[in-house]
Amino acid sequence: MYIVQIASECAPVIKAGGLGDVVYGLSREMESRGHCVELILPMYDCMRYDHIWGLHDAYLNLWVPWYDSAVHCSVYCGWVHGRLCFFIQPHSQDNFFNRGRYYGENDDQIRFAFFSRAAIEFLHASNKRPDIIHCHDWQTGLIPVLLYEIYKWHGMANQRICYTIHNFGHQGVWSEQTLRATGLNNDAYYYSPERLRDNNHNAINFMKGGIVYSNHVNTVSPHHAWEARFTSVGCGLQPTLGLHHYKFSGILNGIDYEVWNPESDRYVPHPYSYDDFDSKSLNKKALRERLLLRDAPEKPLVAFIGRLDHQKGVHLVHHAMYYALERGAQFVLLGSATEPGIDSWFRHEKEFLNSNPDCHIELGFNEELSHLIYAGADMIVVPSNYEPCGLTQTIGLRYGMVPVVRGVGGLLNTIFDWDYDQEHPVEKRNGFVFYENDSYALESALGRAFDLYYQNPQLFRNLAIQGMQCDYSWTNPGDEYDELYERIRHKE
Repeated sequence: MYIVQIASECAPVIKAGGLGDVVYGLSREMESRGHCVELILPMYDCMRYDHIWGLHDAYLNLWVPWYDSAVHCSVYCGWVHGRLCFFIQPHSQDNFFNRGRYYGENDDQIRFAFFSRAAIEFLHASNKRPDIIHCHDWQTGLIPVLLYEIYKWHGMANQRICYTIHNFGHQGVWSEQTLRATGLNNDAYYYSPERLRDNNHNAINFMKGGIVYSNHVNTVSPHHAWEARFTSVGCGLQPTLGLHHYKFSGILNGIDYEVWNPESDRYVPHPYSYDDFDSKSLNKKALRERLLLRDAPEKPLVAFIGRLDHQKGVHLVHHAMYYALERGAQFVLLGSATEPGIDSWFRHEKEFLNSNPDCHIELGFNEELSHLIYAGADMIVVPSNYEPCGLTQTIGLRYGMVPVVRGVGGLLNTIFDWDYDQEHPVEKRNGFVFYENDSYALESALGRAFDLYYQNPQLFRNLAIQGMQCDYSWTNPGDEYDELYERIRHKE
């Protein structure tokens, strides 16, 4: 099959979150199965050009229809760790992708509406006719609309679209000017509730367009798919998902087992595996030395790695830190805040706990340090308010951490409670789960993890080793995407 992935991110060249990791990992998995895979991405000024090999011009005169005129673009081509990527660079006074950051601009919807029109115009103009166009999140939600309302009448009637939603919290809700800019000029037609009209506001919704017009829609875990249809996690799209339930599913994300491998990780000073688990303790010592924590072998080390925001349950992250210290543990936090208030809150905590030999707060993101934390810490806490899939808990398992998670979204599909899970035998359980969104529930799960660590260290060690033997690579999701692509490829 010939597959084209269109997204706003692809790790490591463009990475703001888990989306970039998924786009890269899935692309490599599909290539390993013999498919031809290409990626189309924006050419941001701030992306990691050092991760692109052989960057060269591929299509210098792409004219993208925009309002009543056209914008001249250049398309460059290069390989990102073996993946063939096309980067679209507009020559426009709007400087769509020359902002010094990927997201967070007041005109994000306009920027990515242009990218959507440019991406599909590039496919059309260069005579690329993939079997599957795989689009990701709200930023590419207009591509299925453009394909089936415009481009299928111009030689692209056989292309099929898989649309993956990674986060229902951001849907691309904007005014009708976006439609007019892209050439979708019939306001009354597109404002129909059956098409792009937002379910709650007098505006268009990019993500809704992707759901309505794609051949298949999926989100990134089976439980999150259920949540999106039947709970507030769908953020207003529940009726649309219900109407299109026959083409909606959940496929769990994988992680790249070549990148995340404690046996060969270049950021891990002492390689180890589940057959040589004792070497993990050497990384714990190295982590303590790097972060100036006290060397106390009897203390468990708990970590949080991720964004500090509402989605990640920031109030419970804060409580977990102090509860861990109260229980005689150490705590390491690596994360960046997405709101000024949260950033100020944790900067205050960093200053307050600066002299505490059992706690370290690192604000910002550091790839090298994240790997060392995974290798050195005993537990990882993931108390999310909602979590479409989650990667930190599966990476944590890979590195012999015991996850303590809230039972939502993909966390519930990957972590099985040591004490209470009834669906998996004891040898398949791998962590601790709580359900309510309060400090008492968090303490019940984290407290059980501490009790096991202190009272039966050998059993805790066995639990960590069981987690390392779980398979959350791209192999199983690759099977599901393979079958899905093949199925929609033959749909009329």
